[in-house]
Amino acid sequence: MSRPKKKTMTRLPRSPRGKAGGKAGKAGGKAGRQRRASPQAGRQRPASRQTGRKVKFQVPKGTFDILPNEQNYYERVSGVTKQLVSAYGFLPINTPIFEDVQLFEKGTGATTDVIQKEMYTFKTKGGDYFVLRPEFTPSIVRAYIEHGMKSWPQPVKLYSIGPIFRHEKPQAGRFRQFHQFNLEIIGEASPINDVLLIQLVTLIFKKLGIKGFNIQVNSIGCSDCRSDYKKLLIDYYRKQRRKLCRHCRERLKLNPLRLLDCKEEKCRQLANNAPQVIDYLCEECHNHFKEVLETLDELDIPYLLNPYLVRGLDYYTRTVFEFRLEDDSLLELAGGGRYDRLIELLGGKPTPAVGVAAGIERIISVLKSQDIKIPREVPPRIFLVHLGELGRKRSLKLFEELRNKGLKVAETLSKTSIKSQLKAADKSGAKIALILGQKEALENNIIIRDMKSGVQETVSIERVVSGVKKRLKK
Repeated sequence: MSRPKKKTMTRLPRSPRGKAGGKAGKAGGKAGRQRRASPQAGRQRPASRQTGRKVKFQVPKGTFDILPNEQNYYERVSGVTKQLVSAYGFLPINTPIFEDVQLFEKGTGATTDVIQKEMYTFKTKGGDYFVLRPEFTPSIVRAYIEHGMKSWPQPVKLYSIGPIFRHEKPQAGRFRQFHQFNLEIIGEASPINDVLLIQLVTLIFKKLGIKGFNIQVNSIGCSDCRSDYKKLLIDYYRKQRRKLCRHCRERLKLNPLRLLDCKEEKCRQLANNAPQVIDYLCEECHNHFKEVLETLDELDIPYLLNPYLVRGLDYYTRTVFEFRLEDDSLLELAGGGRYDRLIELLGGKPTPAVGVAAGIERIISVLKSQDIKIPREVPPRIFLVHLGELGRKRSLKLFEELRNKGLKVAETLSKTSIKSQLKAADKSGAKIALILGQKEALENNIIIRDMKSGVQETVSIERVVSGVKKRLKK
């Protein structure tokens, strides 16, 4: 038998660099790597695959998780809001959290900080250009037009509660995702609606127990009387241009009214000597604002007349107002105003309207800083304990029966040890434990145990509700 031939390997000559194949081999290897990588060209591997280290995921910058122990604050603010505004005839409305970007560019105003700096925009695979809503009002107006609410009895009163998104620099009181409650009255020009919104926010804050806030009001007139005022304002600031901050130099060209509410100290000093818009109101705007102030006086709602208050959105006309803390004049809790031209601007018929929005996170921060206690839900006073598989299955059924009778019950159905379940019952603060074991389940009975004294009584399942209620009254 002949032996199989031994395979031989030809050794390539070493290159001057000391690597087999020399430059040609290196180039070929590089080309091969490029060919192999071509399907993923332009894609970057995740950090975990590049480094081999585990990624530590965290909430995005400027956002936060609302944990279970924080939920009662949100429920309190939204609950008080819903209760009060519903009593005044406001109806709930929910709109998508993303909309066509042009809705906000046209509605909010292309020269506002919200549009220029703070919007989260994205393009879909289908080519649509959307934005995560940076405020509620344009979305509500879009819905008003789209669904023919003009044919409804006017005015239409609507409220919304939900998340808002702005790409701001995260700092105290400013987040990239936060929550607002928003109120709109659409379809009437009466000054009484301006006052109604101010009154409602005042009532909400008082109901929540917030103290030490003030209400600042102003009128920025209509487009007719404001045009002459803008000319005077531009003339004044042009002479002071070198003293303006970088942002205000841009505002002077794009949106001169915003010069009045700049937060920079040097710009605030310049605003103190600027012409005041209230001195240049037309007769109709003057009478409107006069009635707003007189009605606030009639309702004994204190306010501060702030001639430099203009708000940051282009659609505002006539009345504007803000709620601020007295010990932190820069922290705005709520703000709003009239927008009589916005619906027409977005394609509807000329329709007057007024709205207000309040930041829920800022309200919560005030509740905490003022040590305002939030009423907590009463914990269950009954704890359901099971033993054995049949007892566990019957307990699940009994839990629902007790709940339907208006009794709040706690349980740990996943646990099997009666000792651990009674320990959980004691820790929960429950007054009564209902023990359903294998024997009790077969006999259609249940044990009622007083958690404080340890005294137990066996009763039939049919009598458990009356037995529990009787013991809870003691």
